[in-house]
Amino acid sequence: MINFDELKNLNPQEPGSWPWSAKLLSFFAIFAATVTLGVFMDSKDQWDVLQVATNKEEVLKTTYLEKKKQAINLDLIKKQLIETQESLGALLKQLPNKSEMDALLTDINQAGLGRGLQFELFRPGAETVIDGSFVEQPISIKVTGNYDDLGKFASDISMLPRIVTLNEVAINPAAGGLSMDAIAKTYRYIDENEMASHKKPAGRAR
Repeated sequence: MINFDELKNLNPQEPGSWPWSAKLLSFFAIFAATVTLGVFMDSKDQWDVLQVATNKEEVLKTTYLEKKKQAINLDLIKKQLIETQESLGALLKQLPNKSEMDALLTDINQAGLGRGLQFELFRPGAETVIDGSFVEQPISIKVTGNYDDLGKFASDISMLPRIVTLNEVAINPAAGGLSMDAIAKTYRYIDENEMASHKKPAGRAR
């Protein structure tokens, strides 16, 4: 057995004179310390690698969840895109092209005549390009008639298959009834050929 009193009296300068029990105890202590130190030094790099891998795993998990969420919503997004395109197509159909503008002006004129109104002014103004894709066409009008016919004329304008709005409406007394001054505005889209012709002068100017 190991006598702890003997261990206190050992001379560290002369380990060869130690008893066998002390030598064995020292050997196992040194061996354990060496193994422990070796394991620590060897596992430190592995621990760092493990930490990097753990952090990367968290990032990948977050990315995966985001992609999964997008994939789940993909069908909904596609459906909304189709609905938006259909709505845009329906709106575009309500806009006349350049060749249909004369017919639309005739429809506005006929809407007034059909209600028994007298046109004192019907003057299309200059077109204005909006956002490079649409053209606004203002039409200054002045019609006379009774109150009911003026109201029905405004209703007929709103019911036209093409988009026409009445703006800056002013109703005043007139001989035999009322007069209505207004600016009717309609819109048309610019087709590809017309859009190309608009871009050519700009290119030459540059």
